[in-house]
Amino acid sequence: MSTTKKHVPFRWVAVGIAVVAMLLAGVVSYYASAHPDGLEYVAGKTGFLDSASDHGAADGPLADYGTKGVDNERLSGGLAGVIGTVVVLLFAGGLAMVVRRRSSSSSDEA
Repeated sequence: MSTTKKHVPFRWVAVGIAVVAMLLAGVVSYYASAHPDGLEYVAGKTGFLDSASDHGAADGPLADYGTKGVDNERLSGGLAGVIGTVVVLLFAGGLAMVVRRRSSSSSDEA
């Protein structure tokens, strides 16, 4: 019995990761807890939650885990999750490309 391993191109792995991330961000995020996160919980317990002010991005297009202008709550949250995931994946991919180019150019000089 032969046990040959097939080489899976990195591009397919990256696409698979992106698809799973999009599904998690767009679908599963709707079922996330509606309870406040840890920071809000502590702020409420210690009494400074009511004195807190909004930050500069509080009225931004993706504020409060939703998409401004989209009335459907499920669609709004899913769309915000997908947009955020795309931004993070693009940033991480760009950073990886820069690091790879920098390391390959420094190894060429050595």
